[in-house]
Amino acid sequence: MPAGADKADGAAVHSGGLPTVVRLCLFYGAIYLSSGVSLPYIGTYLRSRGMSGGEIGLILALPLLLRPFTGASLAVWADGFTLRRTPMILLLIGAGLGYAGLLVTANLWWLALAWFVGQTLLSTVSPLIDVISLRRARTEGFNYGVPRGTGSSTFIFANLAMGAILTFAAPTVIAVWIAVACFIGALVGALVIPSERVHAEGAKPDRSERWKGLGDLLRDRTFVLAVVTAGLIQGAHAFYYGFSAILWRKQGISEPMIGVLWGVGVTAEVGFMWFLEPLRRRWTPERFLVLGALAAVVRWTAYAFQPPLWALFPLQLLHALTFAASFLASLRLIEKLTPPACASPAQAINSALSSGLTLGVATLASGPLFDAFGARGYLVTAAMALLGLGGAILLSRPANRQIA
Repeated sequence: MPAGADKADGAAVHSGGLPTVVRLCLFYGAIYLSSGVSLPYIGTYLRSRGMSGGEIGLILALPLLLRPFTGASLAVWADGFTLRRTPMILLLIGAGLGYAGLLVTANLWWLALAWFVGQTLLSTVSPLIDVISLRRARTEGFNYGVPRGTGSSTFIFANLAMGAILTFAAPTVIAVWIAVACFIGALVGALVIPSERVHAEGAKPDRSERWKGLGDLLRDRTFVLAVVTAGLIQGAHAFYYGFSAILWRKQGISEPMIGVLWGVGVTAEVGFMWFLEPLRRRWTPERFLVLGALAAVVRWTAYAFQPPLWALFPLQLLHALTFAASFLASLRLIEKLTPPACASPAQAINSALSSGLTLGVATLASGPLFDAFGARGYLVTAAMALLGLGGAILLSRPANRQIA
């Protein structure tokens, strides 16, 4: 990158470079090349390696269950760097090496270790880049949903491409794709992430001060209620992430059509992020959490009864609410509740619960539920969404809105 092309807190268009929003679009697109294949198809890959439903659930759950600890630790570690982009690049390289380990052997514990390393490191990148994106969107006046939605668009591309590839290639290609995609993400990140300083004032607090800030967040009851509520709504996707492709295949739905179904859901997510920004600004995040939880109760209950292909399309459109609306609402709520010095740990904790602990517990339970009940396992995640609805209603009370 040419000298002077970037500044720590630069303007929207950098000298000799690209606008911030374009840079962020490129990076989100790069990192979602990996999750666009790993989320829908890792169950298929592990099944091809001889894993049972319970073993798949165990492998997928381990990094999620430990994310409250690994996510917080990695976020505190990341705040020890001068520039925010440096730890993201290192995390992506490490994730690529971890995912490559999936190719080494079909041993259960080795696969669990390789998936743990890859998924733990990759999942930390998203909350770190969200900190930059949310701040730049606010100060430079662009819609955060544009770069984040671009990542989801790349998810659709990767998802559909892998569905087509699997019609003629062995499932090994799944692991190869997600590993290579992480290395691509590291390269793109080195080229395009703005060189924003972690601590704008220039002085880095020592590690004990960073951990103290994290402890203060965990003693805030409204903050904890917000992350637990978001975690329940997002965690309710667990059975869908792990076993939807397997269940749809049992219904006679082809691999390319499974890719299309996932694509419909993520397209709805992108549309929400790109085109409903005026509504998002008018409505409170608490209202969107309520809406997302209601949609989740409906969606997962319906999936428990294996609806026909034509009915799956409108149900997949509910992903705009079950994922996108509740995800964006949680980011806004956490940003409002958190002092700037704790932005990275706060978003990491939010991610650790919403796509970590609750998702991990649900994923661990999903394997045995799938083995025992098949599609009826969705009823458990519908119950999780119902609990999330209760939390969202509590957050909507006037006392909590004033605190937020």
